[in-house]
Amino acid sequence: MPQSRVPSHRGGSISEVPTPSPPDAVSAFIAKVKATSPVPAGERGRLIFALDATMSRQPTWDRACHLQAEMFREAERVGGLAVQLVFFRGFGECKASRWADDADRLGAMMSRIDCRGGHTQILRVLGHAVDETRRERVRALVYVGDAVEEPVDALCARAGELALLGVPVFAFQEGHDPGAEAALREIARITRGAWCRFDPSAAHELGALLRAVAAYAAGGRRALADLSARGGGGARLMLEQLSKNEPPRNEPPRNEPR
Repeated sequence: MPQSRVPSHRGGSISEVPTPSPPDAVSAFIAKVKATSPVPAGERGRLIFALDATMSRQPTWDRACHLQAEMFREAERVGGLAVQLVFFRGFGECKASRWADDADRLGAMMSRIDCRGGHTQILRVLGHAVDETRRERVRALVYVGDAVEEPVDALCARAGELALLGVPVFAFQEGHDPGAEAALREIARITRGAWCRFDPSAAHELGALLRAVAAYAAGGRRALADLSARGGGGARLMLEQLSKNEPPRNEPPRNEPR
């Protein structure tokens, strides 16, 4: 699918994410998901952690800088995880970090980013996840945001591409915007991921959910079930959501981390 490019900044650890052109109709992707063949799993989990860094997200962004350390610790329990930070803000700014495998490095990257006013750029995030997965397997995409200001059909079409590649989207919604909820739920459904709401005043809740996703990205459902057995409420919630988005019994199983 053709894309228009914006200048890249290769000198530092953060580079610009390409701007996608309008995608095709969502129905074509949904029809192809049933016939998708499994993609061989890599030896190390890779997780894209995408954040809306527009001005309304400032309080949650600050908390995320601290909570991501817990996510890495959980990933280390089940075999390690490489994480790439993606964020958007301001007027057309959407950037991705290098892949990081330790909490300190990612935390340092996040600490240098401040929130700025602007519209959502979820389409670019999804397109970036498609590009990264085509280069090397990505186990999951985490998205944290409070609004959706883009055409839902276009977002679902991109989600369909991720579904074909076996990448579930775990969408965490701050607040109660019904339009955002409908869009994020549909993205999660198409990719067979999960949608969850979190209370921005309850930092521990977001931390539990992030640890659950890290466990899944690094070790699949077995690792998620193990975390749930250890008392992880976020893991139990994630397992319930994943079960809701499972394909019908007569549909071939999709690729997921083992």
